[in-house]
Amino acid sequence: MIKRLALLLLFVACGFALAEGSDSSAVHWYGYNQAMNLAKVQKKLVFVDMYADWCVPCRIMDANVYGDTAVAKVLNERFIPVKLDADSQEKIVCDGKKKTVQKCYSEVWELKALPSFVLVAPKGMSILTVTQSMTVEDMLYLLNQFLSKEKEWIAR
Repeated sequence: MIKRLALLLLFVACGFALAEGSDSSAVHWYGYNQAMNLAKVQKKLVFVDMYADWCVPCRIMDANVYGDTAVAKVLNERFIPVKLDADSQEKIVCDGKKKTVQKCYSEVWELKALPSFVLVAPKGMSILTVTQSMTVEDMLYLLNQFLSKEKEWIAR
């Protein structure tokens, strides 16, 4: 009886582990510094999602756009995705300057509204910024446009 119970618990635990590891509908967000290190090694563009806790359109995009399986797949496989709180006082290096995330958002990347996205080359220089709430279709189109210039932009 105890062996059967132990075996049953083992199967249940394995099921939970497999379910957690196979969530393809979730974007796997990295910290900014980790992402920049990975980008250099993997030769990928860094997709930075700028958000704030108070930003309602940001939460809607989290649920509807980043929760979409197709969007998550493209971001996870072809980019290094990062989420940065626009109000954060954490220091990062943006375009070669060590500043708080808040200063990178407003001064270096010159963003004025949320949600916003920054595309960063593996060498750490920003390529472009977008400030707009998007649908799944809009985001997939934008990501594919980015990928069409990937080789050129990675060399920057």
